[in-house]
Amino acid sequence: MAPPKGNSFWKLRAKHGRDKLFTDPLVLFESCCEYFQEVEDNPLYETKAWNNQGVIVTEAIPLMRAMTIGGLCIFLDITKETWGQYRKQNDFSDLIHKVEEIIRDQKFGGAAAGLLNANIIARDLGLKDASEQDHKSSDGTMSPKQELSGDALRKELDKRGLKIEFDGDNE
Repeated sequence: MAPPKGNSFWKLRAKHGRDKLFTDPLVLFESCCEYFQEVEDNPLYETKAWNNQGVIVTEAIPLMRAMTIGGLCIFLDITKETWGQYRKQNDFSDLIHKVEEIIRDQKFGGAAAGLLNANIIARDLGLKDASEQDHKSSDGTMSPKQELSGDALRKELDKRGLKIEFDGDNE
C-alpha cells in the first residue's frame, strides 16, 4: 500500500543519509597506513620451477604488490567517488594528496627497480616517452602525412591493384 499523498513522513527522520565513515582526517590516515601495511605484508606470489638433480623443484617467490587508489577504496569500504568527495573537503584535501603521492611513489619506485611491470605502471601514472611521441604522425605511424591530388591518388591505388571510382569519373 502506498503512503497517502501529501504526507510528511520524511520529516520524522532523525537524519538523512548515512553517517560519514571518516569524520577525522587522522583516522582516515591511520586506515590508509593499515592498507599500506596490508599490501606490504601480503605480496603476490609467482611459482618458479627448476630441475635439481633430476627432480622438479618448485618454490613460491614473493613479488611486490602495487598499491592503487582502487585497492585502497576497497580496503576502506568506500567508493572512488567518496574518495573524490574527501579530496574536495578542506580538512581532508592535504591528507588525500599525501596518500595519493605515497601510492604514486610506491608504484614509480617499484617500476624503476624492476619489481613491477614498467609499461603498466607508466600507463597508470600517465607517463609518456617524449621521444616516441615526437616522431609519430597524427595517425600513429612514423611516416609524415601526405596529401595526394586526384591523379596521384589514382596512380597510388593502381600500383596497389585497387580500383575506386571518384565523383566525376563518368563525365
